[in-house]
Amino acid sequence: MYKIIGGDGREYGPVSADQIRQWVRENRANADTRACAEGTTEWRPLRDFPEFADLWVSVPPIAVSATVPTASRGPEQKVMGPAIGLLVTAGLGAVTNFFALIWYLMGQPLGELQAELGDEVVEKLVQFSSMLGVFGSLLGLAISAVVAYGAVQMLKLRSYGWSMAASILALIPCTSPCCLLGLPIGIWALVVLSQPEVKAALTRTA
Repeated sequence: MYKIIGGDGREYGPVSADQIRQWVRENRANADTRACAEGTTEWRPLRDFPEFADLWVSVPPIAVSATVPTASRGPEQKVMGPAIGLLVTAGLGAVTNFFALIWYLMGQPLGELQAELGDEVVEKLVQFSSMLGVFGSLLGLAISAVVAYGAVQMLKLRSYGWSMAASILALIPCTSPCCLLGLPIGIWALVVLSQPEVKAALTRTA
């Protein structure tokens, strides 16, 4: 008996090997459809099961029924878009924070200071403001690095935890490497990561 994940991301089964063969003949499942044999926890494409190897020689096309799970894009294709988006977000954030770091290291304040405060007070505020800016820029670079690393892990289906961390950091205002861009991309990434097929692939690889 087997369980399979349909094109709609839902889990079906347990079903027999004969039933799976019937779905393949009717083009309702294919070599990329992920399945898990009863008694195991490993999800693999049907092509990796020796008992179904003969099915990929020739499969006659038959009309697809809406009532049975259909073949769809695999996890690799589903995570590609949001993962690349996270990489772009991290890259823009890294560039922005790098130039900000240079600015603050030159002793520039976070904003304008009132001259009537007095030269000594203004000097102290400039120093404090610059130090705060340096710290914020370094933190921003660190967050950009985490988002970039998590995006790579997602793209290569290596770690569900790092993928989630990168997605969450990207959408949090004032923490995201690039707020305006990070919010929609972070939400997109979380939606994709919530799909059972993607989660199973990332968890299995980890």
